[in-house]
Amino acid sequence: MAVHLSPASFTAKPISFGTDGWRGVIAADFTFDRVMQVAPVAAMALAQTYGSNGSRTVVVGFDRRFLSEEFAKAAAEAIRTVGFDVLLSESYAPTPAFSWAANQQNALGAIVITASHNPGIYSGLKVKGAFGGSVPPEVTKKIEAALAYPPAKAETVGSLQMFNPWQSYCEALRSRVDIDALKTAITQGKLTVFADVMHGAAATGLEQLLGVPIQELNSDRDPLFGGGAPEPLPRYIPTLLEKLHVHGQQAGSKLAVGLVFDGDSDRVAAVDGNGNFLSSQVLIPILIEHLATRRGFEGEVVKTISGSNLIPKVAKLFNLSVYETPIGYKYIADRMLEAKVLLGGEESGGIGYGHHIPERDALLSALYVLDAVVQSGKDLSDLYADLQQKTGFVSAYDRIDLPLANMDVRSRLLNQLQTQPPQKIAGYAVLDCLAIDGYKFQLADESWLLIRFSGTEPVLRLYSEAATIEEVHRNLAWAKEWASSV
Repeated sequence: MAVHLSPASFTAKPISFGTDGWRGVIAADFTFDRVMQVAPVAAMALAQTYGSNGSRTVVVGFDRRFLSEEFAKAAAEAIRTVGFDVLLSESYAPTPAFSWAANQQNALGAIVITASHNPGIYSGLKVKGAFGGSVPPEVTKKIEAALAYPPAKAETVGSLQMFNPWQSYCEALRSRVDIDALKTAITQGKLTVFADVMHGAAATGLEQLLGVPIQELNSDRDPLFGGGAPEPLPRYIPTLLEKLHVHGQQAGSKLAVGLVFDGDSDRVAAVDGNGNFLSSQVLIPILIEHLATRRGFEGEVVKTISGSNLIPKVAKLFNLSVYETPIGYKYIADRMLEAKVLLGGEESGGIGYGHHIPERDALLSALYVLDAVVQSGKDLSDLYADLQQKTGFVSAYDRIDLPLANMDVRSRLLNQLQTQPPQKIAGYAVLDCLAIDGYKFQLADESWLLIRFSGTEPVLRLYSEAATIEEVHRNLAWAKEWASSV
């Protein structure tokens, strides 16, 4: 993917936290000076919010992006200068491993250097709370507000200790499934596992968990991510799709699963035994059934408004309640802290579990996917088809990001939605509009269209689910035309 930069691209943007952290272009927005400005302020905010646990320790971790280790060391030193002790990771690891460490080490929280699924020119900083998940918006707002008032240096500098982020994390994940059954299926040739780690922090993760070799793709460190982005989408994983397709033609009835991890391993997708891409819109219903029936878990299902309508239908099969949130995993995490939750998931690939930590975790999701396949003896698409049959609900889904000319266009579109929302979309009457995050229109043909704006860029995010992919694209085409006409 080519990245086109204008002179304006090199003007540093204000430090602003989005749905999951602060991100910026390396050397323009994301610099050592700014990391050393943000990190101690974030540590102070963590202390103010979670300091009742008596800790003075902050975990600092990083992914495999350009200069990530160096940014993490700079953050650690800046945090120490204001008097906090630091547990600094000795290697890259998944972001959820650092959330786990914050919780298990009784720390104030974690600072993680990562830009998740963004292209290689970006880096970023995520802030995790003592409970093991993303801090709520009021904490990031506190950080932004305090940036103009940097904390004073402490009389005594905090300590620095290195730690292995993988060991305790992997032990916890292994305990969630029957690892021996998975290992046996793989070593006996009953299951073949492929994993595209997209040059990111999930590299070596499944082999560490399973204790047997798998077919891992893009394991090397490539800060440019092959010219694309480490996002679990079909356009970025052609090799994996082809390998599963070829394997499916040759393997006969033997099971195969492909797993895809984003840059910091908090998002997941899968590929079935015939090379078909399966987003979390497909995986979440499969996981609900697996956890409720084969693993015996209970609790409500939490979904964002962009989640498939199949999710509540599958939840109903098992008498599970459903709670709907705005888009952003922090809202799911908030719900996990106040209710008994079986699973919480979002359409972009983030899935987490109430019996773990309130954090999306791609490697744990991958283990549960493998567990479902091995225990059922069925391909992922067959498991999905079974659920469609049981619920009587068949659908297709897609989303697109539509760049806008500027923020003024964004304002005009938003004003139109607020003052003159459409009564018909693609020829079908609008039955209802949910506006907890963007505008989700329920249509008379039982399809839906969600129109949502990026909070920081002139980008329109369009989502739709309908009975067929043709109807989905009809709704998205209508939305594109509407956006260009305002």
